[in-house]
Amino acid sequence: MSIALVILAAGKGTRMNSDIPKVLHPIAQVPMLVHAMRAGSVLSPERTVIVTGHGSETVAKVAQGEDEETQIAVQEEQQGTAHAVAQARQALEGFEGDVVVLYGDTPFLQPDTLERMIEARSRNDLVILGFEAADPARYGRLVMKGDSLERIVEFKDATDEERALTFCNSGLLACDAQLLFSLIDDVSNDNASGEYYLTDVVEIAGKRGLNVTAVACDEAQTLGVNSRADLAAADAVFQSRARAELLDMGVTLMAPETVYLASDTVIGRDTVIEPNVVFGRGVTVESGATIRAFSHLEGCHVSRGAIIGPYARLRPGAELAENTRVGNFVEIKNAEIAEGAKVNHLSYIGDASVGAATNIGAGTITCNYDGVMKHKTTIGENVFIGSNTMLVAPVTVGDGAMTATGTVVTKNVEPDALAVARAKQENKPGYARKLFDMLKAKKARRDKEA
Repeated sequence: MSIALVILAAGKGTRMNSDIPKVLHPIAQVPMLVHAMRAGSVLSPERTVIVTGHGSETVAKVAQGEDEETQIAVQEEQQGTAHAVAQARQALEGFEGDVVVLYGDTPFLQPDTLERMIEARSRNDLVILGFEAADPARYGRLVMKGDSLERIVEFKDATDEERALTFCNSGLLACDAQLLFSLIDDVSNDNASGEYYLTDVVEIAGKRGLNVTAVACDEAQTLGVNSRADLAAADAVFQSRARAELLDMGVTLMAPETVYLASDTVIGRDTVIEPNVVFGRGVTVESGATIRAFSHLEGCHVSRGAIIGPYARLRPGAELAENTRVGNFVEIKNAEIAEGAKVNHLSYIGDASVGAATNIGAGTITCNYDGVMKHKTTIGENVFIGSNTMLVAPVTVGDGAMTATGTVVTKNVEPDALAVARAKQENKPGYARKLFDMLKAKKARRDKEA
């Protein structure tokens, strides 16, 4: 059976107090909408329709950046969830198969839950996803009779008896596409909010004598995000799960609660992660590496046996080979550091290539930007770069070469050569005392005038 996803992403999210559409707020550095799309992708959908509203163009750009074949339907006026799904009708014209309705602000749905919904759909006309709520609060209640779902009642419309129920509605459903739109056509807005509730299709289906059931999942999977507090809670859920997975895979997290992971972070076993490390998107760390405390990594690759930090920053394009060393207060950007090379102290290496077994001294900077364009620095193998060397790109330092401390390198250095480029030192006897006396007298006059 063919599957189509309809993901509702039209809400403004007033409680977020933000100019950013709600579904684009990130969890683990990925927009919530993308989490929902990736969750639904397990079903290999033939079509995906995102129903947008507030910030439609921005939402569409993100959605189609994740999947360029995604179709966009716009809900011009917010008239409820049934009205939102109805906007997908044109995009699904001619589609024969099941529709699964998801929400762009519900990021934690698991593959097995969706698969169970589809399996239940093979035996029923309409399937709703529900959960047992620890605190039902204002959720819609699922009114069951055996395995059959009779109706869903919104909290504000529920009786005291119905409010006592704890089996609650997640808002997700699966149904034949043509049947779903037929049911929606019969939904009215005769309720406390004056909106067209998607939940009403359950009672309408029952009146038609159709089979309706509910599939249960863990409450955490249905966690919706409506405020900044919800966003923080959702991110905490993701981080807790991701850390637990790494621990199970053989990664050492010395203080798990202080390590922040992105949605796509990959770390090999026997790697040691010290406290307060942040992983941005696009990071792969191979087995047996060590990431020391207070380091920040994004868009980089760290090979086996490498040691990073403490207080190191790896930016996009940093490629570290095996057994490399990147030490404290070092920043690497768009640079290849070959096997066994060391950049141990207070240095910036950007738009560069550093050869095997090369040692970069403290305070070294690759001067890669001229104010308009970036330029590359190439450093060969077994090179010793003296402390406080400025490498003014484009420039090449050959294999086995050396730069003297404090050198400003503006032209290529031949293999095995020593580069020295610094001003001649002069010592002025007694000048320090004279200068200090002059400055102290000047300060005293200024203090007196004040």
